[in-house]
Amino acid sequence: MRRCLPFWARPASRPRPAPRSTPRFWNTTNRAARSGRVSGQGAPGDTEEDEEARPAAQPRPNPRTRATAPGRDQTQPDQRFVPGEIVVTNVPEGLDAGVRRLGFRVLERVTIKSLDLRIFRLQIPRRLDVDQAMEALRRAYPGVMTDVNTVFEPSATGRPASLARERVGWVPADDACGAGVRLGLIDGWVDLEHPALQGQDIEFRSFHREERKPGAADHGTAMAALLVGKPVGEGFGGLLPGAKLMAANMFEVNQSGRTVGNLVAMLRALEWLIEEGVHVVNLSIAGGNNTLMQLAFKKAQINGLVAVAAAGNWASDDRPAFPAALPGVVAVTAIDEKLLVYPRANRGDYIDFAAPGVEMWTAVPGGGKVQSGTSFATPYIAAIVGLAVARGARPNAETLRGLLGRRTFDLGAPGKDSVFGRGLVVGEPRCGT
Repeated sequence: MRRCLPFWARPASRPRPAPRSTPRFWNTTNRAARSGRVSGQGAPGDTEEDEEARPAAQPRPNPRTRATAPGRDQTQPDQRFVPGEIVVTNVPEGLDAGVRRLGFRVLERVTIKSLDLRIFRLQIPRRLDVDQAMEALRRAYPGVMTDVNTVFEPSATGRPASLARERVGWVPADDACGAGVRLGLIDGWVDLEHPALQGQDIEFRSFHREERKPGAADHGTAMAALLVGKPVGEGFGGLLPGAKLMAANMFEVNQSGRTVGNLVAMLRALEWLIEEGVHVVNLSIAGGNNTLMQLAFKKAQINGLVAVAAAGNWASDDRPAFPAALPGVVAVTAIDEKLLVYPRANRGDYIDFAAPGVEMWTAVPGGGKVQSGTSFATPYIAAIVGLAVARGARPNAETLRGLLGRRTFDLGAPGKDSVFGRGLVVGEPRCGT
């Protein structure tokens, strides 16, 4: 059931408090899926059960709560450690049985002969934080040396194969991830010669007027790479590099030198994508309402086309962006690494979900650059929806909202709200169809 709830952050200029119980999740493990208000495990299409409603999973105890001690700030790189663990050396005989009686569990024993070290890696009792656990062990075994299991990071400026996947906590994907999925994109010109897109399964058509030049390729190239970029070097790897992308340009340079899209070009592109049978179309564009557009999208939805669109970057409460605000379109807003909404993102009852979209590393002609906006959040939801439809989910916006809604990390006011919609969709989808 869709609920319209008030939220604290309506005016963009008003200070925005951090969402409640919001873990950092932008790393190679999807922590948001294991803590906070998570209503499911995994992503739509992961199992056959996804077609039927399932009760929301109960939140599990967060291992970070027992690992974080007063005075330890894990946001600082020199203080990060594996939660729930400590390491011990100078181990006396009989330690195994003794630590079990204290509530510890031996996870690993490591012998380093060349250094004459025997190290135990222990899981600490749930009731203790790491400092309390180490103190308890020192009292029981005064001669031991113990500390946290420190985390180290490479001290380099290189980027992982896919910053897009890393940003949402998905593991790196191989070249075939998304094979069998047909993605549609209505956006700007796409630079097919960009290293992230060379050799990818992309069919590109432009619907600009013959007498005009097409618009710049920055935005369209970024969207294409976020969706299907090759997972090699510079972090340009896309969410579903093995999917087929049908990319349509609807933008051109008008007589005033401004890059604009128009309704006719969008509808021509929409027709092409319907004919090609795409599983979802990504629309990282925004404009005003239009009766022809309403009719066209209604007909497209009858033909089984699922549309996912950007919520818009007008910082407005009362000016919805279209096509995102159409009833049959899934609307996506952008959040940053702290799970705060993008300051320029629109708000409104039409917002469905949130995804990463602030300071995104994106492919552009000649290289890459950092960009922000609801446009860059939209491919995350489009990729998940495309996988779900390719696996047999009904191509209907309400059905898909329900599937994704069972896998959201609720942000802001409880339930659906006008800032984050139903919240952040969590759970990494499987690559195959």
